[in-house]
Amino acid sequence: MKSGPPPLLEAHGISKRFGDLSALEDVCFRLEPGSFHALLGENGAGKSTLVKCIMGFYQADAGRLEIGGEPIVVKSPKDAQRFGIGMVYQHFTLVENMTVAENLVLSRASLPAVINWKQELEAIERFMKEMPFQVPVRHRVRQLAAGEKQKLEILKQLYLGSKLVILDEPTSVLTPQEADEVLGMLGEMARAGQVSVAMITHRFREVTQFCDQVTVLRKGRFAGGGKSREFSAEELATLMVGSTPPDTRFERSSSPGETPMLEITDLTAVDDLGLPVLKGVTVTARPGEIVGIAGVSGNGQDELVEVLAGQRSPTGGAIRVGGQDYVPTRHHIRERKVRLLPEAPLSNACVSNMTVAENLAFRHFDRHPFTRLKWALRHGEIKKHARSKIKEYKIKTPGPDAPIGTLSGGNVQRAVLARELSDDVSLLIAANPCFGLDFAAVSEIRTRIMQARNGGTAVLLVSADLEEIFALADRIVVMSEGRLVYETATEAADLRDIGRHMAGHH
Repeated sequence: MKSGPPPLLEAHGISKRFGDLSALEDVCFRLEPGSFHALLGENGAGKSTLVKCIMGFYQADAGRLEIGGEPIVVKSPKDAQRFGIGMVYQHFTLVENMTVAENLVLSRASLPAVINWKQELEAIERFMKEMPFQVPVRHRVRQLAAGEKQKLEILKQLYLGSKLVILDEPTSVLTPQEADEVLGMLGEMARAGQVSVAMITHRFREVTQFCDQVTVLRKGRFAGGGKSREFSAEELATLMVGSTPPDTRFERSSSPGETPMLEITDLTAVDDLGLPVLKGVTVTARPGEIVGIAGVSGNGQDELVEVLAGQRSPTGGAIRVGGQDYVPTRHHIRERKVRLLPEAPLSNACVSNMTVAENLAFRHFDRHPFTRLKWALRHGEIKKHARSKIKEYKIKTPGPDAPIGTLSGGNVQRAVLARELSDDVSLLIAANPCFGLDFAAVSEIRTRIMQARNGGTAVLLVSADLEEIFALADRIVVMSEGRLVYETATEAADLRDIGRHMAGHH
C-alpha cells in the first residue's frame, strides 16, 4: 500500500442523464479520511451511477471531483487507480484457474516483459503478513470459498495501493458470518487510518453495525445523511423510500376470487454457487388479483421467477396452479395457461434474429391455424396473426418480417406482452416489466397488465420499483434474503414498514 493516510474524497454537484432519464441530480458526497461510509438507497436511486462517475466509467454532465482539496479529472478506472481509488464489484473479477498470487500480479496496470515469480511471491507474502486477513497465495482461485474470494478482491485493491476503496454490495455473495468478518476487518482498517471505505448497500444492519457515516439517495437526489448512529432504522427507511405512498392510479373493475390460482408452498432453491437463495417461500395469488413482490434486487426474486419459468430447479416445496401440481414444462405452461413476462425480454424471451411474426407465434407455432397436418408451418397465417397483434398492441416495427432485435426495448416488451396475453391466461408472472422503458411504453404495459387482472387473470408481479408495485398490486409481499418477510393490502400499506423490511430490518 502507498504510505500515508487516505485523503479526503469529495464529489460536488454531480448530475448525470441518460437520454430523458435523470439518474443523478446535483448530488454531493464526502468520504472522510479513515471513515467507513454507507451509500444507501433502493434500486434506481443512483448509487451505482454516482460511484461509476467517481471511478471514471461515466463522465458526469455537471459537477466536480476533488482529492485532498485538489480538483481531479477521472476519465477511466485507470485514472481512478492513479489517484488511489479502487472498486470491489458485486460479482467477482478473478481468474478462477490462476493462483491468488497470479491474480494479484496481473491486476497491476503495467508489468515487466519477464515476470520474476520467485521475487513476486516473496513480495506478496510480505504484503499478506501486513494485512488484517490473509488468503493462501499459492492456491488457485477456484479452490477458495466465496468469503475468501471476496477477501481477495479487497486485498487486490490494497495491493494496488488504493487508499479509497468502494464496495458494491460486497456481502451479497457471503454468508452472514463471512459478511460480519469481512466488514468488521474493513472497519478496523478504516479506524486505524489505513483506508477509507465507501460501501453501496441496502441493508440497515450493515449501516448501523459497521459504518460510521451514511449517505441516502432517493430517485437520483441526496435524501439525507450524517453519522449513522444518529439514525434509527425507521428514519433510514423514510429517507430511502419516502413517507407518502405513490398514487394508485389504475381502476379495479372486479374483486379477486376466493380460491387461489397460484399456490407456492415452502419453496426452496440454491443459487449458482450452491448457496440457499429461496428459503421456504410461501405465497398465493387469486384470480383477478395482482400480488406484488417488493424487494431490493438480489434477495431471491430473480431465482423465484426462474423456478416458475422452468429455468432453475427447486430443491424443495410445491407449486400448484388452478388446484393442480405445476412443473414448468412447456406442456404444463400451456395446459395450466401460465404466461411469463420476464425482465430483459430480448435476451430472455425472444430470439433476436428471428422476425417479429415468428417471435409472436412461439406459444402456438405447432398448432392450428399456424400448422398444416401438424408439421408444415403456414407462414401466411403466422404473418396475419402478427399484423393483428402489431396493430392491437401498437408495436412500432417496419413490419412482421423485421428481426425483433431491431425494435426498441419498449416495442420488444409490447411484442412479448402481445404473445403472452394473446389467449386465455390463468396466471401471468411479470418480472420488472417496465424496467428501462419510456413513459409511453410504461403506461401501455401497465394498462395491459391491469386489463388482464380485471379479466380474471392472477398476476404475480415481481418488481424492484415501489411505484410500480403501488400502482398495480392489490396485495404487497416483501422479499428479503430469500424469504417473504412482510405482507399487507396495498390500501393499508405503510411505506416505512415496507422500506424497513426491504432493508432486512424485520
